[in-house]
Amino acid sequence: MAYQTFRQEYLQVPPVTRAYTTACVLTTAAVQLELITPFQLYFNPELIFKHFQVWRLITNYLFFGPVGFNFLFNMIFLYRYCRMLEEGSFRGRTADFVFMFLFGGLLMTLFGLFVNLVFLGQAFTIMLVYVWSRRNPYVRMNFFGLLIFQAPFLPWVLMGFSLLLGNSIIVDLLGIAVGHIYFFLEDVFPNQPGGGRLLRTPSVLKAIFDTPDDDPNYNPLPEERPGGFAWGEGQRLGG
Repeated sequence: MAYQTFRQEYLQVPPVTRAYTTACVLTTAAVQLELITPFQLYFNPELIFKHFQVWRLITNYLFFGPVGFNFLFNMIFLYRYCRMLEEGSFRGRTADFVFMFLFGGLLMTLFGLFVNLVFLGQAFTIMLVYVWSRRNPYVRMNFFGLLIFQAPFLPWVLMGFSLLLGNSIIVDLLGIAVGHIYFFLEDVFPNQPGGGRLLRTPSVLKAIFDTPDDDPNYNPLPEERPGGFAWGEGQRLGG
């Protein structure tokens, strides 16, 4: 009975969010079970381009460290904001969401060549949070019950939290930078005088991922509860 309930809930998660979070959890589990090591996963340009270990272009986005507070914190934010984007502004536009993943991952990898980062998954999570926060500017956030602010400040609050924990903020800055580039090109520049849409989802992605029929009974995760936990809970102003 519990298995059936879990399976039903699992299949209710939209496909891109389900695939990415599952890959992250399975990768971490494989490391914990010592089936693989982080040394086989991390981002290393020399090993990628000289020794053709191209899987590192993907696996460095799937490992968030050993199971602990940092891993759980990242998984919660990854799952929540990835799902809300997919069920919100990317609702019925799976191909566009996949294209955002590819564009963000490519740009982050290029930047990663110039910064000393071996795993980019946390930066990717911050990118998702940034895009969501800019598309939901009037949502009021509650961080650990200590701070109340509007959604666009969330990435910066997370960066401050990382700083308090003694972590490098380069990861957060990279995620914010890539998220801002995507948001500007997709949401801001096309609406400027003389602007236009520079990011276009390839037709091959639309043919693979977009389906003509939308399930009318599908119940998306409400964006009015962006955090779902005390550190990211919020509500729309005036709601």
